[in-house]
Amino acid sequence: MSDTPSDMPGEINLSRRLLEQFLVVAQEKHFGRAAERLGMSQPPLSQSIQRLERTVGARLLDRGPGGVRLTAAGRGFATDAQRLLDLQTAAVARARRVASGLRGEVRVGYVSLLSHLYLPALLRAAAEHLPELGVHLQHDSSAGVIDRVRAGTLDLGFVRDPARLAGDLVGTVIATERIAAVVPRGHRLAEADGIDLAQLADDNFVLPDPTALPALAEQLHVACREAGFTPRGVAVADDLSGLFSYVGAGLCVSLAPEGLRHLAVAGVRLVPLRGPSGHYVTAVHAVHRPDADPAVLRLLAVARSTQSQGH
Repeated sequence: MSDTPSDMPGEINLSRRLLEQFLVVAQEKHFGRAAERLGMSQPPLSQSIQRLERTVGARLLDRGPGGVRLTAAGRGFATDAQRLLDLQTAAVARARRVASGLRGEVRVGYVSLLSHLYLPALLRAAAEHLPELGVHLQHDSSAGVIDRVRAGTLDLGFVRDPARLAGDLVGTVIATERIAAVVPRGHRLAEADGIDLAQLADDNFVLPDPTALPALAEQLHVACREAGFTPRGVAVADDLSGLFSYVGAGLCVSLAPEGLRHLAVAGVRLVPLRGPSGHYVTAVHAVHRPDADPAVLRLLAVARSTQSQGH
């Protein structure tokens, strides 16, 4: 076979092995030494380089009795060949990072004021431990978050109400906290270190909307019933900001998670409830589909670790 490549390039088939062989020959400038370095005999290596030249459609090496040297085309091809190998390595590494959950984007849904209580710590931890993983936050109601996770338009959701999960979604408790009495700053119990819920039996209540805030709405009614009274509702709030506004106006009282203490509007106090009732505990649930990809599971692990460390 002639060392002169044909005028027309053959089928483009630049395997990693072929590019590596060419680069070793280019570095050693000698087929014998290159073959030894590659752990192969010289004739197959020479045939491989000839096949590469036919594929490229240009002479890449000038052969002589003392060895070989790169042609102008060969020097340019050597640079590009190394770049191709580097890109292949990077592509494989990136695919493995995506498959392992270290890269990509996770669409996260959340409800009401959970963004202030838990998401900042989660975002900080994700930036530290999963720097190539993007987190796209989307707000919705509890029912909306769950429905969108089910439909696949959200990858992960943080809600307080697990009641609608059924068997097609996975829910994990990532945080728990007690609920507290929410009273106006001038209320007779506003400065108390703790109260019995029954002490609010004669007060007017702003009630959480059972559709928008189902977990808190049910919890309030069950806790009050356990305390021996039915709350007298004079207003309904479909989010916690509205609930605090009613209380801050001095019109009524309510219940809310203690973690919102520092987020309440002016004129509102959160007073701890005494007693061991299980109805005084609320939980934050992370919700995802059973077939969640590795990125979702890694972010969930970060969320659980962040809360277990008290961040």
